[in-house]
Amino acid sequence: MIVVTTPTGNIGRHVLGRLLDAQATIRVIVRDPGKLPQAARDRVEIVEGSHSDPGVVDQAFRGAQAVFWLCPPTPQKTPDAATVEFSRPAAEAMRRHGIGHIVALTTLGRDTPWQEKAGMATSSIHMVDLLRETGAAIRGLASPGFMDNALGLVDSLRQGHMFGAISPDKKLPHTAVRDIGEAAAGLLLDRSWTGQIDVPVLGPEEYSYNDLARIISQVTSHVVRYQHVPFETLKARLVTSGWPDAFAQAFIDMMRAKDEGMDNMAPRASAIIGPTRFEQWVEEELKPVL
Repeated sequence: MIVVTTPTGNIGRHVLGRLLDAQATIRVIVRDPGKLPQAARDRVEIVEGSHSDPGVVDQAFRGAQAVFWLCPPTPQKTPDAATVEFSRPAAEAMRRHGIGHIVALTTLGRDTPWQEKAGMATSSIHMVDLLRETGAAIRGLASPGFMDNALGLVDSLRQGHMFGAISPDKKLPHTAVRDIGEAAAGLLLDRSWTGQIDVPVLGPEEYSYNDLARIISQVTSHVVRYQHVPFETLKARLVTSGWPDAFAQAFIDMMRAKDEGMDNMAPRASAIIGPTRFEQWVEEELKPVL
């Protein structure tokens, strides 16, 4: 039995789809079962509720061998509350029920000079540390920025610009969420691995934000330019849009660490390299939306 959290989310749905294709025995934790595709509802065991709820995770992990773990974004909480404290009831239930393998989504940054000062990334690393205390074999899938984040910028892209505080020519790894989902499902299906390590999941190439704007322009024939703004300006915009100050600051601290080179330290030789290039992702995912 494999338990999948966030099965209707951007990454979880890819994990679930791959496991269904492999005819795995699956249990999902989901707040609204109606959001699951009908084909999935007919083939999985459903535990309704939040995976931060002690009763829900106790029920879900009973008799399970492996778990896909992902903390949903909750800007109403502090980053530690949204990751470490969110995961605490699940960690206790994993230990109690003897879960043998955990695949958890995390960020890059472990074992770098930024590990304890990268805001959201630091909290995510601490969340995996908590899961390691269960004694299970763990793979923290350490991801860089998602190509799919561009889908949240559609309104700005239609106006011809994308904003950010990362230096315009700073090349960074980016990954498609479908490639992360494929990597997670592969580890859940073949559980011959042991130990507790984080594994980067990277795309084929590194891109600067000027590169991303250029590729979007070329593929969609819709001219887009990257507009660089100071970190303080970006934080002010986030707070104005409704983000709590602490959460906005944690995001800025993570972005600053990326700008300073945190993500570039990910070892490609030992990473999982997804096949999706940004040009392909734009053609297949962004262009139809634009």
